[in-house]
Amino acid sequence: MPSVYDLKPAFQGLLRPVLRRMASMGVTANQVTLSALLMSFATGAVIAWRPVPRALLLLPGVLFLRMALNAMDGMLAREFNQKSRLGAILNELGDVVSDTAIYLPLALVPGFPIWLVFGIVLLAALSEMTGVLGLMIGASRRYDGPMGKSDRAFVFGALGLGLGFGVKAGVWLTWLLAFVLVLLLVTIFNRARRALKENP
Repeated sequence: MPSVYDLKPAFQGLLRPVLRRMASMGVTANQVTLSALLMSFATGAVIAWRPVPRALLLLPGVLFLRMALNAMDGMLAREFNQKSRLGAILNELGDVVSDTAIYLPLALVPGFPIWLVFGIVLLAALSEMTGVLGLMIGASRRYDGPMGKSDRAFVFGALGLGLGFGVKAGVWLTWLLAFVLVLLLVTIFNRARRALKENP
Protein backbone atom coordinates (compact mmCIF):
# COMPACT_ATOMS: atom_id res chain seq x y z
CA MET A 1 0.00 0.00 0.00
CA PRO A 2 1.45 3.42 -0.92
CA SER A 3 2.46 5.84 1.82
CA VAL A 4 2.84 9.61 2.02
CA TYR A 5 6.43 8.82 3.01
CA ASP A 6 7.07 7.90 -0.64
CA LEU A 7 6.85 11.62 -1.47
CA LYS A 8 9.74 12.44 0.89
CA PRO A 9 12.50 12.80 -1.77
CA ALA A 10 10.48 15.36 -3.73
CA PHE A 11 9.55 17.19 -0.51
CA GLN A 12 13.20 17.34 0.52
CA GLY A 13 14.10 18.81 -2.85
CA LEU A 14 11.68 21.68 -2.27
CA LEU A 15 13.12 22.30 1.20
CA ARG A 16 16.79 22.29 0.18
CA PRO A 17 17.09 26.04 -0.66
CA VAL A 18 15.62 26.93 2.75
CA LEU A 19 17.91 24.39 4.36
CA ARG A 20 21.04 25.97 2.90
CA ARG A 21 19.94 29.32 4.26
CA MET A 22 19.34 27.84 7.71
CA ALA A 23 22.74 26.15 7.73
CA SER A 24 24.45 29.41 6.76
CA MET A 25 22.75 31.09 9.72
CA GLY A 26 24.14 28.46 12.10
CA VAL A 27 20.90 26.61 12.75
CA THR A 28 21.61 23.06 13.97
CA ALA A 29 19.70 19.83 13.44
CA ASN A 30 19.08 19.45 17.18
CA GLN A 31 17.62 22.96 17.39
CA VAL A 32 15.18 22.09 14.60
CA THR A 33 14.20 18.84 16.36
CA LEU A 34 13.55 20.67 19.64
CA SER A 35 11.56 23.37 17.83
CA ALA A 36 9.25 20.72 16.36
CA LEU A 37 8.84 19.18 19.82
CA LEU A 38 7.99 22.51 21.47
CA MET A 39 5.52 23.34 18.70
CA SER A 40 3.80 19.98 19.23
CA PHE A 41 3.45 20.58 22.96
CA ALA A 42 2.07 24.07 22.37
CA THR A 43 -0.50 22.75 19.88
CA GLY A 44 -1.58 19.94 22.19
CA ALA A 45 -1.87 22.39 25.08
CA VAL A 46 -4.16 24.67 23.06
CA ILE A 47 -6.42 21.75 22.08
CA ALA A 48 -6.50 20.47 25.69
CA TRP A 49 -7.26 23.96 27.00
CA ARG A 50 -10.07 24.52 24.51
CA PRO A 51 -11.18 21.10 23.19
CA VAL A 52 -13.62 22.28 20.57
CA PRO A 53 -13.70 21.41 16.84
CA ARG A 54 -12.55 24.91 15.83
CA ALA A 55 -9.28 24.39 17.72
CA LEU A 56 -8.54 21.52 15.33
CA LEU A 57 -7.93 24.05 12.56
CA LEU A 58 -4.44 24.25 14.04
CA LEU A 59 -3.70 20.69 12.95
CA PRO A 60 -3.22 21.02 9.16
CA GLY A 61 -0.68 23.83 9.37
CA VAL A 62 1.13 22.52 12.44
CA LEU A 63 1.38 18.96 11.13
CA PHE A 64 2.66 20.16 7.75
CA LEU A 65 5.24 22.39 9.43
CA ARG A 66 6.26 19.52 11.71
CA MET A 67 6.81 17.27 8.68
CA ALA A 68 8.98 19.99 7.14
CA LEU A 69 11.00 20.39 10.34
CA ASN A 70 11.40 16.62 10.65
CA ALA A 71 12.75 16.47 7.12
CA MET A 72 15.05 19.43 7.74
CA ASP A 73 16.68 18.08 10.90
CA GLY A 74 17.64 14.87 9.13
CA MET A 75 18.95 16.73 6.08
CA LEU A 76 20.98 19.10 8.25
CA ALA A 77 22.48 16.12 10.07
CA ARG A 78 23.36 14.21 6.91
CA GLU A 79 24.28 16.96 4.46
CA PHE A 80 25.98 19.44 6.80
CA ASN A 81 27.95 17.02 8.99
CA GLN A 82 25.81 17.48 12.09
CA LYS A 83 25.19 13.82 12.95
CA SER A 84 25.48 13.01 16.65
CA ARG A 85 24.36 10.34 19.09
CA LEU A 86 22.32 12.94 20.96
CA GLY A 87 20.67 13.96 17.71
CA ALA A 88 19.69 10.36 16.94
CA ILE A 89 18.08 10.01 20.37
CA LEU A 90 16.31 13.37 20.12
CA ASN A 91 15.02 12.52 16.66
CA GLU A 92 13.45 9.19 17.61
CA LEU A 93 12.13 10.25 21.01
CA GLY A 94 10.97 13.58 19.61
CA ASP A 95 8.75 11.87 17.03
CA VAL A 96 6.98 9.70 19.62
CA VAL A 97 6.62 12.49 22.19
CA SER A 98 5.39 14.95 19.53
CA ASP A 99 2.77 12.48 18.30
CA THR A 100 1.58 11.96 21.87
CA ALA A 101 1.50 15.69 22.62
CA ILE A 102 -0.57 16.48 19.52
CA TYR A 103 -2.92 13.49 19.29
CA LEU A 104 -3.66 12.60 22.93
CA PRO A 105 -5.61 15.83 23.64
CA LEU A 106 -8.03 14.82 20.87
CA ALA A 107 -9.57 12.46 23.43
CA LEU A 108 -11.01 15.59 25.07
CA VAL A 109 -12.70 16.82 21.87
CA PRO A 110 -16.39 15.84 21.58
CA GLY A 111 -16.92 13.09 19.03
CA PHE A 112 -13.51 11.43 19.43
CA PRO A 113 -13.80 8.02 21.15
CA ILE A 114 -11.30 8.07 24.00
CA TRP A 115 -10.31 4.42 23.64
CA LEU A 116 -9.51 4.85 19.95
CA VAL A 117 -7.41 7.95 20.53
CA PHE A 118 -5.44 6.16 23.27
CA GLY A 119 -5.06 3.09 21.05
CA ILE A 120 -3.77 5.14 18.12
CA VAL A 121 -1.25 6.97 20.32
CA LEU A 122 -0.02 3.67 21.77
CA LEU A 123 0.27 1.87 18.43
CA ALA A 124 1.90 4.91 16.81
CA ALA A 125 4.62 4.74 19.48
CA LEU A 126 4.99 0.97 18.97
CA SER A 127 5.24 1.41 15.20
CA GLU A 128 8.12 3.87 15.59
CA MET A 129 9.83 1.57 18.10
CA THR A 130 9.46 -1.32 15.64
CA GLY A 131 11.07 0.80 12.95
CA VAL A 132 14.07 1.49 15.20
CA LEU A 133 14.39 -2.17 16.16
CA GLY A 134 15.48 -2.87 12.59
CA LEU A 135 18.83 -1.27 13.47
CA MET A 136 19.25 -3.59 16.45
CA ILE A 137 19.12 -6.69 14.26
CA GLY A 138 21.46 -5.34 11.59
CA ALA A 139 18.79 -4.08 9.19
CA SER A 140 17.93 -0.49 8.27
CA ARG A 141 15.64 1.85 10.16
CA ARG A 142 12.24 0.86 8.77
CA TYR A 143 9.74 3.50 7.61
CA ASP A 144 7.23 1.17 5.95
CA GLY A 145 3.53 2.08 5.89
CA PRO A 146 0.69 2.14 5.40
CA MET A 147 0.27 4.34 8.51
CA GLY A 148 3.63 5.93 9.21
CA LYS A 149 4.26 9.34 10.71
CA SER A 150 3.53 11.25 7.50
CA ASP A 151 0.36 9.26 6.85
CA ARG A 152 -0.90 10.02 10.36
CA ALA A 153 -0.18 13.70 9.80
CA PHE A 154 -2.16 13.63 6.55
CA VAL A 155 -5.17 11.88 8.14
CA PHE A 156 -5.35 14.08 11.22
CA GLY A 157 -4.60 17.24 9.27
CA ALA A 158 -7.56 16.46 6.99
CA LEU A 159 -9.72 15.65 10.02
CA GLY A 160 -8.78 18.93 11.67
CA LEU A 161 -9.66 20.84 8.51
CA GLY A 162 -13.04 19.15 8.09
CA LEU A 163 -14.14 19.24 11.72
CA GLY A 164 -12.77 22.74 12.22
CA PHE A 165 -14.89 24.03 9.35
CA GLY A 166 -18.07 22.50 10.68
CA VAL A 167 -18.28 18.87 9.53
CA LYS A 168 -20.17 17.08 12.30
CA ALA A 169 -18.45 14.24 14.11
CA GLY A 170 -20.45 11.03 14.10
CA VAL A 171 -20.21 7.29 13.64
CA TRP A 172 -18.05 7.89 10.56
CA LEU A 173 -15.31 9.32 12.82
CA THR A 174 -15.32 6.19 14.99
CA TRP A 175 -15.01 3.97 11.93
CA LEU A 176 -12.25 6.14 10.45
CA LEU A 177 -10.20 6.05 13.66
CA ALA A 178 -10.76 2.31 13.94
CA PHE A 179 -9.42 1.96 10.39
CA VAL A 180 -6.35 4.03 11.35
CA LEU A 181 -5.86 1.65 14.30
CA VAL A 182 -5.96 -1.38 11.99
CA LEU A 183 -3.52 0.25 9.57
CA LEU A 184 -1.14 0.91 12.47
CA LEU A 185 -1.20 -2.81 13.30
CA VAL A 186 -0.42 -3.56 9.65
CA THR A 187 2.41 -1.01 9.78
CA ILE A 188 3.97 -2.66 12.82
CA PHE A 189 3.74 -6.05 11.12
CA ASN A 190 5.23 -4.72 7.87
CA ARG A 191 8.16 -3.05 9.62
CA ALA A 192 8.99 -6.15 11.64
CA ARG A 193 8.59 -8.49 8.67
CA ARG A 194 10.70 -6.40 6.30
CA ALA A 195 13.45 -5.86 8.88
CA LEU A 196 13.65 -9.63 9.37
CA LYS A 197 13.62 -10.19 5.62
CA GLU A 198 16.35 -7.60 5.10
CA ASN A 199 18.64 -9.35 7.58
CA PRO A 200 17.37 -12.92 8.08
